[in-house]
Amino acid sequence: MKVVLFYHSALSDWNHGNAHFLRGIAAELQARGHDVVIREPASSWSAANLVADHGMRALLATMRAYPTLVVERYDERQDLDAALDGADLVIVHEWNTHELVARIGRHRASGGRYRLLFHDTHHRSVSDAAAMAAYDLSGYDGVLAYGEVIRERYLRQGWARRVWTWHEAADVRVFRPRHGVPSRDLVWIGNWGDDERTKEIAAFLIEPVRTLGLPATVYGVRYPPAAIEALGEAGVVYRGWLPNYRVPNAFARHRVTVHIPRRPYVEALPGIPTIRPFEALACGIPLISAPWEDVERLFRAGRDYLVARTGAEMTARLRDVLNDRELAASLARHGRATILARHTCAHRVDELFAILAELRTPAAVPSEGEIAV
Repeated sequence: MKVVLFYHSALSDWNHGNAHFLRGIAAELQARGHDVVIREPASSWSAANLVADHGMRALLATMRAYPTLVVERYDERQDLDAALDGADLVIVHEWNTHELVARIGRHRASGGRYRLLFHDTHHRSVSDAAAMAAYDLSGYDGVLAYGEVIRERYLRQGWARRVWTWHEAADVRVFRPRHGVPSRDLVWIGNWGDDERTKEIAAFLIEPVRTLGLPATVYGVRYPPAAIEALGEAGVVYRGWLPNYRVPNAFARHRVTVHIPRRPYVEALPGIPTIRPFEALACGIPLISAPWEDVERLFRAGRDYLVARTGAEMTARLRDVLNDRELAASLARHGRATILARHTCAHRVDELFAILAELRTPAAVPSEGEIAV
């Protein structure tokens, strides 16, 4: 099967957390013998910022880290007949332009002999509904939504007729425990996030680190000067961007990590943890999370990871994990076991093939008041 994936970027994960999962899916499809081509705009915002900060060598390093991935960069004049020649499956990620999404849909409707899916991995369905409603998905077979609440929203808004929940997952070829002797206590890997979690970072990271006097490290981009200053005053070492394929090594140098969800997910999109917990648990590092509602029961709170409802609770949970080796080992063991049992890119590719099989049957017509899938 030939698979063509239209991504915002696979080469850059600068403020582009979706790249982690998208690379993993491409690699898994390749491992199963499929011909996979990734297409991304030459002017992608993420890649442009990465090159501006770290030069072309950063993109070249990604190519070396993922040597099997075939990435074709295009400009606005790309020839879709050539790009989609021989394709059996095309997946278009939602960070593509409205124009491109519509063009691909029209190409399919005009006689394309491939399955066409739109992939939504963001909170814009609730935070910027107008932008999502503006996508023309009439030529698409359906939508892959990375949470049940997003799936339901697409159907209720009439944006698509067939929508499936397709959560992110860990690429366990990359995200696995690495050998290392922890030299510091806590690591957090996350971008600033346009003030979507400013208060939460202070309450669940900066203040607990200050209170406990922990040696701590933060990686991420787009931190304003005031945030970097606040980290430094608490004793946190801020190290900026870290290529995501090097995150397992960072975990191996630390004893515990935290998860701080962005506010739109906590308030409006329960059940969506984003990619970070999947990757942390896959690497076997104890994880403590600020509040989020796991309505889809992806993990086992208290067994795979701990939950801290307040900053004071985060301080207490960090103290417990750092002082109790048996607790830390148990969390690491159970968290990784859950990933391997349910949440790898191999599991998601299995789900994708089940969706393709379902597409071979006609969609059911919903009765009044029902939501069709």
